Amino acid sequence: MNDSIFKLSFLIFAQNLGFYMAAKSIKSILVAVFSLIILLFSNVSNAQEIKQADTVAQASPKEEKLDPASIIMDHIKDAHEFHFFTVGNFHATIPLPVILYSPTKGFSVFSSSHFGPEGEEEYNGYKLDKTKIIVATDGSAVYDFSLTRNVVQMLIALTLLVVLMTGIAKKYKNGIGVHSAPKGWQNVMEPVITFVRDDVAKPNLGDQYNKYLPYLLTVFFFILINNIFGLIPGSANVTGNTAFTMVLGVISLIVILFSTNGHFWAHIFWPPGVPFLVKLILIPVEVAGVLIIKPAALIIRLFANMVAGHIIILSFISLIFIFGAMNKAAGWGFSPISILFTVFIYFIEILVAFIQAFIFTNLTAVFIGQSFAGGHDVHDDAIML
Repeated sequence: MNDSIFKLSFLIFAQNLGFYMAAKSIKSILVAVFSLIILLFSNVSNAQEIKQADTVAQASPKEEKLDPASIIMDHIKDAHEFHFFTVGNFHATIPLPVILYSPTKGFSVFSSSHFGPEGEEEYNGYKLDKTKIIVATDGSAVYDFSLTRNVVQMLIALTLLVVLMTGIAKKYKNGIGVHSAPKGWQNVMEPVITFVRDDVAKPNLGDQYNKYLPYLLTVFFFILINNIFGLIPGSANVTGNTAFTMVLGVISLIVILFSTNGHFWAHIFWPPGVPFLVKLILIPVEVAGVLIIKPAALIIRLFANMVAGHIIILSFISLIFIFGAMNKAAGWGFSPISILFTVFIYFIEILVAFIQAFIFTNLTAVFIGQSFAGGHDVHDDAIML
C-alpha cells in the first residue's frame, strides 16, 4: 500500500506539477549559491576579526556580532507581538494580549508591551525567555494561553474565509452566478472550486466526491489564505509552524480512518498473496503507513516547504548586512543583487503558496480514496491507467 501511495504521488507530481519541480530546483541552486558565498567569505571575515581583535578591544567596547541565524529564526518563530521594523529606538510593533496561569499567582492578563521593546523587562513576576514566558524568580514554566501572532493571524484567516465564502454562497442562493453571470469574488473563486472538484475530488474519490468536497475545499482555502498572509512583511508564518500542520494532519487522519471499511483493514492486517513470514514484517509497516507515515507526509511537506521559502528570502536580505559588516562598500554593492534575488524568490513563494495548498488537499483526497477503496490491486490498476 505504501508503494502505491508513493507511485500515485509521483504520478500527480509528474502530470500536474512539473513547473513546481523547476521552482524547487531553482531554490536548491540558490541555497547552494548562498552556502558557497558564506564559505568563501567566512575565512576572510575570521582573518579580519583576528587581525583587528586587539585594536577593537583597546579602542572601544566589544560590539555585538551579527547573528543571521538567530535573526532568521526569530522572524520564523511565533511571538507575542507583530514586529514590522525598527528605526533607531523606535519599534513598529503591535503588542498582543498575554494570558497566563500560575498555581501561585492564578490568572494574569496584560499586554506584551510590558516586556519592553526588546523583551528584556520583567512584569508582574514574569519575563520572556526568547519566545517563552517563565516565572522571573525561579524560571519555572507557566500555563500560557496567550494570543500569539500565529493564533491571531490564524483567526483572521479563518474569519476572512468564513466571511468570503458565506458571501459567495448567498449570491448563489439568490441566483447570482446560477441564472446570471457571477459577480465580484465569485469570478475568482468559482474556477478554483471547479478545479478542486474536477481535478482533485472526482479522480480520487469517484462517486463519493460530494461527501468529502466541503472538507477538501475548506482545507485548500484555509491553507492558501494562511500561506498568502505569511508572505506579508511583519506577519506570521502560520503554515511554517509544526503545531498548525500537525493539527491539519491529525484531522485528515481522522477523516481517513472514518472512511475505511472492512476490506481495507483486511488488506492491512492480512495482505493477500504474501508469504507468511513476509506478512509478519509487512503488517507493522502497513499499520505504520496508515497511522504515522500518511499524516507525517502531510505535516512535514507543508511545514518544510513554507519554512524553506522564508529562510531563503531572509538569507538573501541578511547577506546585505553580512557583507556590510565586512566592508561597507561590499554591503552597498551587494544590496541590488540581494534585493533582486529576494524579489525573485518572493514571486516563487507566491506560486508555492498555491501549490502547497493543492498538494496537501490532493494527497488528502488520495489517502481518503485509498481508505474506502482498499486493496493493492485497485491502486496498481489506477496507477497503470
